[in-house]
Amino acid sequence: MMVKLGRKIMVIGCPGSGKSTISKKLCDITGLPVFHLDNIWWKPDKSHISREEFDQKLDEILLTDRWIIDGDYSRTYETRFKACDTVIFLDYSTDECMSGIKERVGKARTDTPWIERELDPELVKMVENYEKNNRPVILSLLEKYSDKNRFIFKSRLEASEWMDRYPANHNPA
Repeated sequence: MMVKLGRKIMVIGCPGSGKSTISKKLCDITGLPVFHLDNIWWKPDKSHISREEFDQKLDEILLTDRWIIDGDYSRTYETRFKACDTVIFLDYSTDECMSGIKERVGKARTDTPWIERELDPELVKMVENYEKNNRPVILSLLEKYSDKNRFIFKSRLEASEWMDRYPANHNPA
């Protein structure tokens, strides 16, 4: 039985897990607009907007009735959990995520306003510490907000096989 996708989908996971790829595929399936938090937070010169401006922009998105929000941004986990009807958690291994951030070096992407020219040491540290720092918070929020549709994937293959079950133009709930 195919579970109906919601209209407010939160995609979270470690850097390099493929949140943006999944979000774009979900957009193709559902027609819901995608918002990449990296494109909201970061400017092309690698500076960023203020937290207040970011929070205001995020709140504006959350108040709409249809969206896919891609990004981890742990400071905003609970705000997004409260607003969404569906959570997709890419709960991949550190090695798989490390591979993901290495693969994107030198590639143009639609989810960030620049091309990574080399592996960012800060990003590497985030990946290395994700399981210890972020994962427990997400698991706790998944328990707290157990009324949400939730999909937890342990590998890219598992997520891909799940996505393949949804036809294009699948109408969200």
